[in-house]
Amino acid sequence: MAGKLLAIFAVTILSGCAAFPSMTDSCTATVMRGIGTCVEEPKVVILPTYDKLFALPAPEDQPVVAVYKFDDKSGQRKQKGDAAMFSTAVTQGGATMLIDALKTAGNGTWFRVVERVGIDHLTRERQIVRSTREQYGDKDKTGLMPLLFAGIILEGGIIGYDTNIETGGHGARYLGLGGQQAYRRDIVVVHLRAVSTLTGEVLLNVQTSKTILSVASGFDVFKFVDMDTQLIEIEDGMTQNESVTRSVRSTIEAAVLELIYQGHDKGFWVIKDGHRHPHQTNGLNEKHPLKEGKNEDVK
Repeated sequence: MAGKLLAIFAVTILSGCAAFPSMTDSCTATVMRGIGTCVEEPKVVILPTYDKLFALPAPEDQPVVAVYKFDDKSGQRKQKGDAAMFSTAVTQGGATMLIDALKTAGNGTWFRVVERVGIDHLTRERQIVRSTREQYGDKDKTGLMPLLFAGIILEGGIIGYDTNIETGGHGARYLGLGGQQAYRRDIVVVHLRAVSTLTGEVLLNVQTSKTILSVASGFDVFKFVDMDTQLIEIEDGMTQNESVTRSVRSTIEAAVLELIYQGHDKGFWVIKDGHRHPHQTNGLNEKHPLKEGKNEDVK
């Protein structure tokens, strides 16, 4: 009977271990500290949308764009039980992610991004340079090059984060052996628009969304053995939650990619090498009236 108990225990443990990633696999190129403890080293985050954005051919002309802010407009807070916490449900670094996506496009060949998020720091530092040159340098050469102005301002934000859009699961139990799995789907929505600095017209408007998946699975044993005099009880399980921060970044990158495609369709810029995108019906694009000649909207 002891052998039977040991066999049940072994099968349960092996089944549970199969559901978890191997410590050696997950700790490749990481620092191991102590027994069973894995501390991962920092790494560069590369998402599927990043590759598509990075691989874009260069444009004929680089638009100069500015990003002032890209806020969380969802108003959602993290949930703990039935109560809402003070922490926000999504990242507050949307502007940083948008600037990173713009500089990623075409390996940095697509947009010339001017600093506006930290414009106060920039102007203060320029004032320090002027003061230092006036006091210690050549007074005839105290001037600085003028700041580059943007023809397009990129506005928008994270406009939606809805949880429990879809929930479900399944399970089974037989003779004290059981397993179950449950899932939950959330969704994040991002809005991005391009505004003309000269006219204030909204030139392009994009909305993108992404599903965020969470999965929980478990296995348990509750069984009497040895003539119903001994009880064996084992529980094993794991939960996998897709990163909300990475999902927001991926959604922003998809919005930038779609903005580039729409701008190409409407003639605000031209993608080199005859690049075709998914919703393009032909290889041509008509010139937009605002781009006739050397229009400042796209420069």
